[in-house]
Amino acid sequence: MQLNKIVEFHKALGDLTRIKIIALLQQGPLHGQAIAEKLGLKPPTITHHIAKLREVGLIRERRDKNTIYFSLNTKILEMNANAILSVGTGGVSNMEMSVTEEERIKIIQNFFTKEGKLKNYPAQRKKKLVVLTHMVKGLEFGRVYPEKEINEYLKQFHEDYATLRRELIMCQYMYRENNQYELNPIELWWLK
Repeated sequence: MQLNKIVEFHKALGDLTRIKIIALLQQGPLHGQAIAEKLGLKPPTITHHIAKLREVGLIRERRDKNTIYFSLNTKILEMNANAILSVGTGGVSNMEMSVTEEERIKIIQNFFTKEGKLKNYPAQRKKKLVVLTHMVKGLEFGRVYPEKEINEYLKQFHEDYATLRRELIMCQYMYRENNQYELNPIELWWLK
């Protein structure tokens, strides 16, 4: 998530009805009709506001027969709140807080050759994130990279650059739009 994505997230919260929906969903999952009744609004209005909250990842949905229940994705809410507080401070990602320096060094030694090539991609999440963090150290925050340049950069680590690129996106290290890539703020590198 780039800085403009943080702005989009906070814009989505810039509506009293959406704040009320978030407050209701803090109490537990609700279906659209229940939200509409509690707020004294019509279901289409709730559908509109739910769509805005869904776009920024704040709403989860669960279908039970013909009824869709909405719940609050508190992890996204917390992550974005922390991101805005840490913009420009060089904060530390959640993963980095859970790995000691000794563990990090050992993981890097186990998964990279002395020449810096990735031996194999780890399956364990904690190790995977240490490996990804190590690989992005050569990229600049705020710089937009074309896909070809990211591919060339990742080839220095492993021939399967497409998998590495996909992992960087899936683990929120990078944001991709129209084959352009940019590092997310460190605070948004998260464990799924």
